[in-house]
Amino acid sequence: MATGTGPDLHELLRSLRVWAPEVTKLPPLDPAVAPDTPLALFTTWFAEAVAAGEVEPHVMSLATRDGDPATEGGGLPDVRMVMLHGADDEGWSFATHTTSRKGHQLATFPYAALSFYWPLLGRQVRLRGPVLPATPTESQADLHAHSTGALAAALTGHQSEVLSSLGELARASEEAWELAQREPETAAPSWSLYRVFPDEVEFFQGDALRRHVRLNYVRGERGWERGLLWP
Repeated sequence: MATGTGPDLHELLRSLRVWAPEVTKLPPLDPAVAPDTPLALFTTWFAEAVAAGEVEPHVMSLATRDGDPATEGGGLPDVRMVMLHGADDEGWSFATHTTSRKGHQLATFPYAALSFYWPLLGRQVRLRGPVLPATPTESQADLHAHSTGALAAALTGHQSEVLSSLGELARASEEAWELAQREPETAAPSWSLYRVFPDEVEFFQGDALRRHVRLNYVRGERGWERGLLWP
């Protein structure tokens, strides 16, 4: 049903398709030949997502939890899109201000979940586990390895705080850009790199007949154990 003069949301939803064959390729996933570690498979899938033309394959959802789960109203979920900064034996990394909403949430409950979706290949990757902050030196080195815009955004600060007007944002951003261009090694003390050290990683490969393959890695005492999940 349309609301006012706006579009009909339900009509739009009915007009859409998932994995339209003219734009989507659904490669097979054979669990029998999958690598022993999720990092190896993730690296392969990420490279294939880039090669397939995914516009922003490094963008992922980050889910955290706020408050104290033992108190009334605590432990509510939060999710947002962030950029992957790296993935290696030390974990899957992202960055934010320690003073931001997610920074405070991770300080209270240092666990998170990440999710990647690459629709051109019908693939998802989900992982979750404890989160550890990197050292200040590592965090600043990571920040300065990115663009001037990234540094300017970090120097603007005040992430998740109440903003009085867009004019206030424009003034703060302009000052941060000038500083980032003039002194590109300027530190942003509240900026931190975080690493998710997963204890579970799931790879989802879509199938045209809806026989989707879900390969799940679970970290055990002897290393990673693999198993399948019903779609």
